[in-house]
Amino acid sequence: MFEGLFQPMHLIIILVIALLIFGPGKLPELGKGLGKSIREFKKAMSDGESDSSTEVKKETVLQDSIEMKKETILQDTVEVKKESLPQGTPENKV
Repeated sequence: MFEGLFQPMHLIIILVIALLIFGPGKLPELGKGLGKSIREFKKAMSDGESDSSTEVKKETVLQDSIEMKKETILQDTVEVKKESLPQGTPENKV
């Protein structure tokens, strides 16, 4: 269906139509804007791929820090319980 769409003659006709519509002063700006948008799109696509691996790493680090905080809270709780026991209990006589 589109096999002959980008032949040189077709591209020339498209360029002439764009020149008539936008004028010679606007064509460089249009080309610059088109190039910039393509670069940003490629950058966003490559960032999207690296973001997924970064999210997995962040999630792992977050889970590790949560586990460490749980351990710290448990240790603090045990220490507080030992300190709050009266002096005559067997746990404090060691």
